[in-house]
Amino acid sequence: MTLPEVLDYASVFVFALTGAFAASRAQLDIVGFSFLACLTAVGGGTLRDVLLDRNPVFWIERPSFIGVAVAAAVLVFFTAHLFESRLRVLTWLDALALSVAVPAGVGVALGLGQHWPVVIFMGVATGCFGGLMRDVVCNEVPLVLKQGELYVTAAFAGASAGLLALPVLPSGVALLVCAAVTFTLRAGSLLFGWQLPVYRSRPPRR
Repeated sequence: MTLPEVLDYASVFVFALTGAFAASRAQLDIVGFSFLACLTAVGGGTLRDVLLDRNPVFWIERPSFIGVAVAAAVLVFFTAHLFESRLRVLTWLDALALSVAVPAGVGVALGLGQHWPVVIFMGVATGCFGGLMRDVVCNEVPLVLKQGELYVTAAFAGASAGLLALPVLPSGVALLVCAAVTFTLRAGSLLFGWQLPVYRSRPPRR
């Protein structure tokens, strides 16, 4: 199993956990848990594979990815009540999932010989779109769009750092650099309030 495949499995599992925690906050049944977990887990990777014309899509080629997502949903269904703040758990799991999914997307695009802008975009898409789908379905403001928070920026910076590290480091280490930069920026945003400047409208001048 290659490193990008390992990263795909890890991101599927962790993103599925976030989908299941979102389902617990919405008080869904076990089927709802499984659906939301699967949607979140494979959403970003599916978009990546469709855009790259990768046939078959990763979870169709290996249905075990769906099994991993459903297992995560069942696990959360029976344990979510043990956590005092499920939103906090969801947010930190999402940060971890982002830092795994971005290098997974980067690794797949590199393996297909894509140019650097495509590689960066695939890292961002793999990391961001599953969580975006989850939040839209749950009628929540997507974490991707939370005011000022580093989310897409963290994914972009991580993917870029991985590419910049490739000429001087082995590909596996470069993907780990990608993961580390992504998580550091996202965690810093959550812990210390790191953020980009936010647009504020001003009254028109006369």
